[in-house]
Amino acid sequence: MSEQGALDLAAWTGRTQTLRETLAPVPAHALAATLGRATAFDLGSTLPPLWHWLYFLPLTPAGEIGHDGHARRGGFLPPVPLPRRMWAGGRFEFRLPLAIGDEVVKVSTIEKVEPKAGRSGALVFVTVRHELARAGAAAPALVEWHDIVYREAARPGDAAAPPQPAPPHAPWQRIWHPDEVLLFRYSALTFNGHRIHYDRRYVTEVEGYPGLVVHGPLIATLLLELLHEQQPDARLARFEFKALRPCFDNRPLLACGQPDGERVALWARDADGALAMQAKAELA
Repeated sequence: MSEQGALDLAAWTGRTQTLRETLAPVPAHALAATLGRATAFDLGSTLPPLWHWLYFLPLTPAGEIGHDGHARRGGFLPPVPLPRRMWAGGRFEFRLPLAIGDEVVKVSTIEKVEPKAGRSGALVFVTVRHELARAGAAAPALVEWHDIVYREAARPGDAAAPPQPAPPHAPWQRIWHPDEVLLFRYSALTFNGHRIHYDRRYVTEVEGYPGLVVHGPLIATLLLELLHEQQPDARLARFEFKALRPCFDNRPLLACGQPDGERVALWARDADGALAMQAKAELA
């Protein structure tokens, strides 16, 4: 990427966007059904951590969708001229609970646009801070830092980064089988049109992956489902995750956890025993 191009992208730093929405019960019911969680969500029910991703969805008009199923570049996010876009990770502060029926204001700010060079060529990392607050509240209930990475297209002969072995044992474990139905339903619930999650021909022939890619946010959600199963009354104060390796459909995915007092190490292990995602939770 040219120096001028990097400067042009940096001009997006500081841009903001404000959205307002009432947290309806149906999306939460739908995700509970998708994950097999026997939880009823009525007005006043606390929204589980990360389930805010079911709201404030990007309702991009059909005429503004790019070839990959994402919105065309530009608008709120910077027009990064690299074709592959992935959710690299995130950090969260859960300060106050959000509940079904709350009217919530979401203020998003682009904090950083950072070009880099990696094994596969040019990279651009974009960090967006989201603050969610009940309407009229003086302080946010939830603060999220969302890390996005843009990459060059796959090239013949590109060598993948060597996998990092996942810890072989964990006191908490749950196996998931992310099939096409799970990926489709999560894409629908989050209004995510990215074709890598449902279009097998596109993901294998254009993006060069061996199968449908499991959403990074879905894997993070599965890790917190494990925490909820093991400690259903625990309240989360902070959480962070980093995606290290893509996972693919129809291959088992193991969610793992290791508690240590008020902190819990969480990770996802793919079918090859590699570390796919690493996460840390801090309980209130």
